[in-house]
Amino acid sequence: MRCSQGEKLEVIKVVEDSQIGVKRTLQELNINRSTFYLWYQRYRELGCDGLACKSSSRRRFWNAIPPWEREKVVEVALEYPDKTPRELAWLITDQRGYYISESSVYRILKANDLIASPAFTVLTARDKFINPTQRVHELWQTDFTYLKVIQWGWYFLSTVLDDYSRYIISWRLCSGMAASDVKETIEAAITVSGVKDAKVITRPRLLSDNGPCYVSGELKSYLSDYGIGHVHSKPYHPMTQGKIERYHRSMKNIILLEHYYSPDELKERIGAFVDYYNNERYHESLKNVTPADVYFGRDQQILERRKQIKERTLKQRRKHYRKMIATAQTVC
Repeated sequence: MRCSQGEKLEVIKVVEDSQIGVKRTLQELNINRSTFYLWYQRYRELGCDGLACKSSSRRRFWNAIPPWEREKVVEVALEYPDKTPRELAWLITDQRGYYISESSVYRILKANDLIASPAFTVLTARDKFINPTQRVHELWQTDFTYLKVIQWGWYFLSTVLDDYSRYIISWRLCSGMAASDVKETIEAAITVSGVKDAKVITRPRLLSDNGPCYVSGELKSYLSDYGIGHVHSKPYHPMTQGKIERYHRSMKNIILLEHYYSPDELKERIGAFVDYYNNERYHESLKNVTPADVYFGRDQQILERRKQIKERTLKQRRKHYRKMIATAQTVC
């Protein structure tokens, strides 16, 4: 029990005037003897001022997260159980207008037993090129990966990813891996991006591996007609295409949780994931904005808004802390 300065003085007076002894008196008052003697020593040395409540500021932090905000973190985590602490932190900042760090979210979720062990390992790959891209449509990465449809066999997913923003520009589910399949995927990317417009002077370069469909004369002629340069990755070195390899791994970690019994069902699921990946998934390497934010040039505005939210939140915490300290001093 925490006693005020007046209560401590009253206890000392009661004990001094008691006729039943210190030990029994303190038992009746439910006061620990060591605590009483500490009060009494201070009282004898400093008088009534020695009984003043000591500031506990050393145990408090001005930017401590209030209990009600901790409860909101738990609510958001239960609402979005698939999101990591990193993603939840920026979701709260963007949607709730309240800044909270990734580490704070992790500690709150861990304290509430809401941290799950990862169910898969992340593919190790180089984070960026020695000379990274500086703008959208400077370099496109493309590759195939395979997915199985029950009783239909294997299907091959062809994807074009913008290297700078990691935005999925186009994708196609194909029955094979022919040069014509690559051409159709790139044609869709060209249409969506508008790079064939006469106003676009600089065309993107295409990065691919050395598969037969990518080294064919048919594809080389097609790219030449559009003025698109072609760069091949180093043989037996998938890290060169680390971004699209990582995308495929992230996609498969979700897609392969279910079985598919028709190509249309698989297409629908891939389309839903691409929409989520492009528009909702916070990407750590993009400063925790979505690929669409970078692709459409919204990232700097979002980062500036987050900076303002952080400053406002910290001011609110500091104000709350000072008010709490002032209240504690008044009570003492």
